[in-house]
Formats: sequence, C-alpha cells, structure tokens
Amino acid sequence: MTSIDPFFKRVYEVVRQVPQGRVTSYGAIARYLGAPGAARMVGWAMNQSHTHHEFVPAHRVVNRKGLLTGKHHFSGTNLMQELLENEGAVIEENRILNFQEIFWDPLLELDDLNLI
Repeated sequence: MTSIDPFFKRVYEVVRQVPQGRVTSYGAIARYLGAPGAARMVGWAMNQSHTHHEFVPAHRVVNRKGLLTGKHHFSGTNLMQELLENEGAVIEENRILNFQEIFWDPLLELDDLNLI
C-alpha cells in the first residue's frame, strides 16, 4: 500500500464534505487549506483520488468557471457529467450552467476541520 501525500489527504477530507448536489473548485479547496496558489495541486489530488481506499466524490470538483476539466479522468466518455446531472447540475458543452447556484465554498460552509 502506498502512502498518501499529506496535502492530498487534506484535499480528500475537504472533498468528502461537499454535499450531494453541490460543486466546488480546485482553487476554493486550495484557499480553504491555506494554500491559495495550489489549485493545480488540488487537481493532481483529484486525478489520483480513484486510487484512494475511501470514496472521494471527485466529480464535485470543477474549475473556477464551472468547466468539467477533470472529466477525462473518469471511466467512460461522460461519467463525470452524468454523475453531476444526477445530482441536479445543468451541463452544456462541459460547463455547469447553474454553477453559481450550486457552488459550495468551503471557506464559507465549513468550520475548521483542523486541516490547516
């Protein structure tokens, strides 16, 4: 069993808090973790989340414009989109149209999870 990068582990803990029917962004997670310049690193964590032994709802993490930039890391052509649509997201051309309505910001929604 490989060890998980401590930053990735903290990312996964935040992502598990994203409620069904809501989405967040790589940057919002990075800011919550006190690393505002680490959005790309959050993306790397999402790319590796399928190897984690506990479920990580990575489909709920998109870019700051609501684009499904990580969709190619899901099996099947449209799995990420299908999962989000099943939770109420309205998607057209790989972009969440109701992004502002369903956006979940961990800085506003979470108490300190002792992740920082």
